[in-house]
Amino acid sequence: MSKQPNILFVMADQVNSAFLPAYGHPVVKMPHLDKIAAEGVVFDTAYCAYPICGPSRFSMLTGRLASEVGVFDHGCEMRASTPTVMHYLRQRGYHTALSGKMHFLGPDQLHGYEERLTTDIYPSDFGWGADWRAGTPEIPWAPSGISPRTVLEAGPCARSLQLDYDEDVAHRAVQKIYDLARRPQSQPFFLTVSFSQPHSPFVAGREYWDRYDHDDIDMPKVPPLSLEEMDAHSRRLHHMFHIDEYTVAEADVRNARHAYYGMLSYIDDKIGELTAALEDTGLLEETLIVFTSDHGEMMGERGLWYKQSLLEGSVRVPLIVRVPGQAGSGGRHVPQPVSLLDLLPTLVEFASDETPIDYVEPIVGHSLLPLLSAGDGDWDHSVFSEYSGEGTYAPGLMVRKGKYKYTYCETDPALLFDLKTDPDELKNLADDDAYAIVLADMHDELLRVWDPEQYRRDALASQKRQWFIQGVLAKTTPNPWDFQPFTSAKDQYVRGGANTTSVKGQARFPYVAPAEPDKPRTE
Repeated sequence: MSKQPNILFVMADQVNSAFLPAYGHPVVKMPHLDKIAAEGVVFDTAYCAYPICGPSRFSMLTGRLASEVGVFDHGCEMRASTPTVMHYLRQRGYHTALSGKMHFLGPDQLHGYEERLTTDIYPSDFGWGADWRAGTPEIPWAPSGISPRTVLEAGPCARSLQLDYDEDVAHRAVQKIYDLARRPQSQPFFLTVSFSQPHSPFVAGREYWDRYDHDDIDMPKVPPLSLEEMDAHSRRLHHMFHIDEYTVAEADVRNARHAYYGMLSYIDDKIGELTAALEDTGLLEETLIVFTSDHGEMMGERGLWYKQSLLEGSVRVPLIVRVPGQAGSGGRHVPQPVSLLDLLPTLVEFASDETPIDYVEPIVGHSLLPLLSAGDGDWDHSVFSEYSGEGTYAPGLMVRKGKYKYTYCETDPALLFDLKTDPDELKNLADDDAYAIVLADMHDELLRVWDPEQYRRDALASQKRQWFIQGVLAKTTPNPWDFQPFTSAKDQYVRGGANTTSVKGQARFPYVAPAEPDKPRTE
């Protein structure tokens, strides 16, 4: 590209890539995202680096594992001094803005964004962290409200908290695209648009529910497993989610999936609004578009819901990239395993015009540019993911290399799967002597990245700090950190002292120069 591209970075929350039509799902309807995929590159095997909202986002924005930046669970803040992709892009002349959720905790609610267009849908305090001191080995402590209730209560609605929020996110993002197009200077922008849906509760707007025939909704490939068939972490999640206390019938599962599909179609319509604004302003072919999610959703597979595990349904995410000017050569699928950690170096490289990049701290991710340009023959990077939130008492650590996936937790039996022959992770090879060398190699790769014992100590110390602070704040002053966006009407509309005609003319896009008189004025 001859100049730095604008970047539109779109996130939906809790999207399992297996449910997108671009990944082969036969029922879900997302024509706008399908168009982006047909003109871009689809990464078939993309992973998040931590299967829960906040830590996943922080790792993605830094190109480093969450534990490396001191984030161990959903109640940890990221230090304000941690470099993010926004800082690197601003260094290269970009304007950075966020519309939507990002789960920033603590006093820094920007982390490199120059402006936020909305508040967050969730609080910014430390109250959602793990507490390994609570619960029992069989039934871990969990934040209040985690249960199959959202499955049993799934269905259509006229309005919901998430619809209210996502409408605001989309409206402000579209308005921002027009505002950016009106600027006289040609500064590139990085606009993040981060939606709350299709995160549970599974409640879809009536219009989107009605887009699907209920009988067409497919059911889980893998039925509920017995406790004996489950791995140790899945058993803990089963108890933590109180699954055995509720009767979840086939009709409930179908309702939840129906709502999830409707929510995906809603997100697709919002993607269509964003791309229409880019096209309307002439910015589409100057803008790199990235679509992804923070983590997956089990959606009833194996009898599990939500995320919080290192199973494929929880850690696999969509990743679709449309490069401006390359729509004619799009529609390509990349099979190699990649990570959301790879996004930071990819975006910074797009913004750098081949100038050397000096990262302040070592990053884990690798630029995806070779894969985007089809030069993928030498790609052989391992993918890493971690989990140390509720539902466990020691960090769960995952390595994906080639066709093998290895998961280690010091309290649990090891897991090793050949995902080429066993994509549903039903046959654990860790105790098979024929795979002893593979297991040893994967464990060595894991130890190259983590010290499990030190990780556990650090996570416990972090929990102790955050729960102490949270308890003090809860008893004294309310949380002062929740972000409140400020908008000035004088920057949008006519206010005193301004020339009405001039303000209206400047708001018109495309801009039309004022008509000048061509006749002499008569006295």
